[in-house]
Amino acid sequence: NASSSRAGTKNRSQIDYALFPDPAGRPVAIKVFAGNTAHPTAFSDAVKIVRDKFKLTQMVMVGDRGMITSARIDALRAKTDLGWLTALRAPAIKALVATGGPLQPTLFDEQDLAEITHPDYPGERLVACRNPFLATQRARKRSELLTATETILAPVVAAVNAGRLSGADQIGLKVGKILNTYKMAKHLDVTITDTSLSLTRKSEQIEAEAALDGIYVIRTTVPADTLDAAGVVGAYKNLAHVERDFRTI
Repeated sequence: NASSSRAGTKNRSQIDYALFPDPAGRPVAIKVFAGNTAHPTAFSDAVKIVRDKFKLTQMVMVGDRGMITSARIDALRAKTDLGWLTALRAPAIKALVATGGPLQPTLFDEQDLAEITHPDYPGERLVACRNPFLATQRARKRSELLTATETILAPVVAAVNAGRLSGADQIGLKVGKILNTYKMAKHLDVTITDTSLSLTRKSEQIEAEAALDGIYVIRTTVPADTLDAAGVVGAYKNLAHVERDFRTI
């Protein structure tokens, strides 16, 4: 093991574990890596170990966006014939929506998943999903965080209005310290002069983001005759079994 600051473990020894479960989440094998092993190295080693040890002729790596990154997909393409299944990050999902792209809200009028294609993902299938519960949850959270941001800035606005705080530079310093406390600065227009401070919500931007609430997109190389769209979604959701296993450990 080695001292590592990853995952908030400063000055503490860390060990990395690779856990291999079956589709139902039952642990089959475990591999221990030194805590200073780089994630790409551990990932590549784990793939090779599983394939060789269990004599697998066909194998698909399923992982979340943090595990199967674009860089690791490129490595899989270059060095193996393995398939993969993971989810797109938010910027990539936004790109599918932009300029009349294949991902449109009307896909979900009748069902909660739809298969789409895009030239940025040649030879891959994209399965777009919508989770209504998650959509409601994210909308509520955004509203709460926007309100919280406006609340913590209210005393600053009041001080400026009362003349206790003036000067665009001083007002800006005060606002800058707390504006992004809840990561909502992107949704607010802030106007500062020497004697005034105003905050306005970016309604169109907020609505555009809200339109994607609850939507996620899974990318995979697994052909449809091996795994249909619902099976792709199910395979990704099965990562919850792995998370449960690690919590048990």
